[in-house]
Amino acid sequence: MVENQSDTFDIGGDLTVHRLGFGAMRVTGEDIIGRPDDEQAAREVLRHARDIGVDFIDTADSYGPGVSERLIREALHPYEDVVVATKGGLLRNRDGDWLPQGDPDYLRNAHLASLDRLGVDSIDLYQYHRPDPDADFEASIHALAELKDEGVIEHVGVSNVSVEQLETARDIVDVATVQNNYNVANREHQDVLDACEEYGIGFIPYFPIGAGDLDEKEAAVREIADAHDASVYQIALAWLLHTSDVTLPIPGTSSIDHLEENVAASAIDLTDDELARLDA
Repeated sequence: MVENQSDTFDIGGDLTVHRLGFGAMRVTGEDIIGRPDDEQAAREVLRHARDIGVDFIDTADSYGPGVSERLIREALHPYEDVVVATKGGLLRNRDGDWLPQGDPDYLRNAHLASLDRLGVDSIDLYQYHRPDPDADFEASIHALAELKDEGVIEHVGVSNVSVEQLETARDIVDVATVQNNYNVANREHQDVLDACEEYGIGFIPYFPIGAGDLDEKEAAVREIADAHDASVYQIALAWLLHTSDVTLPIPGTSSIDHLEENVAASAIDLTDDELARLDA
């Protein structure tokens, strides 16, 4: 068996969390718009995540919009032993379009709204959701750096960035995390993960199980899943935890059963041979 990876990570050097977190995008309505059909059930999923040891919750103001943050407050406030990360800088309209918005004044107002919805005076980890091609990237990051200086953000993260953009952001503020699309079937941002490893930055892979689409990796993942009496989703999550000590997968679900299945993936030890097959 491979040596066990650390099951915790220190975000920004001081926020210690278990590396398998929870992505709260799916506690909203259909297509991530509006309220879920059963808000009480959504709150129960969030509470159950905390109760079984998940202490890192990731959300965004655009999930709902605003719905996920509000439900997190209703379910988990005052957040004892739970780190809540949110994001700003990406609008969601009723047609389902995702629209980058990186204007510094917009980000400051978005941050204020997130403070209110989450019921906090300072946000543990506030992430710039996506670079806006119509806004100056450095100005966007400076806005978050100023909010950190004011004490209303504890740590700054970036999302959907290249290595070059990460380096630019690091010249302005201490970057605690990067959140990019990454999974066993999609290594497009391997260079960003490599940079995060070099700098000790947390790497939050979204779509950690590829929305169920594992492409050419599916056969290998299924065979390994059978060997461990596990699901393909659990093996995909276990691979993310094994592939680097800085990865912080955040699988999301609206189901307690799926939540428990996801968390159980952190106990799966993959052999060197299995990792080699998945890395090939």
